[in-house]
Amino acid sequence: MSSKDLNFAGEAVFEAINNQIQDQNPPETKQTYDRLMKEIKNHDEVMKYIGLVMMAEILDILKSKKPFNKKRYIERLNKLPDTSWAE
Repeated sequence: MSSKDLNFAGEAVFEAINNQIQDQNPPETKQTYDRLMKEIKNHDEVMKYIGLVMMAEILDILKSKKPFNKKRYIERLNKLPDTSWAE
């Protein structure tokens, strides 16, 4: 994958996160963003954490060929900034 493709993918993920925050759908994305901003105080870092959760869910969908698992997505958001589940 080229760096151009990676940049496009990253921008798409951040746009999706921004949409989730703005629409509060799911509300846990905005709650996680607000909580992490209080802890980390760096927008880009917080977006990377939430992006990790989103990318993990996308990869799980592609691997398992099963639909989006909202429960798992929210569980992972709630664990941030702990990312031990990603190992």
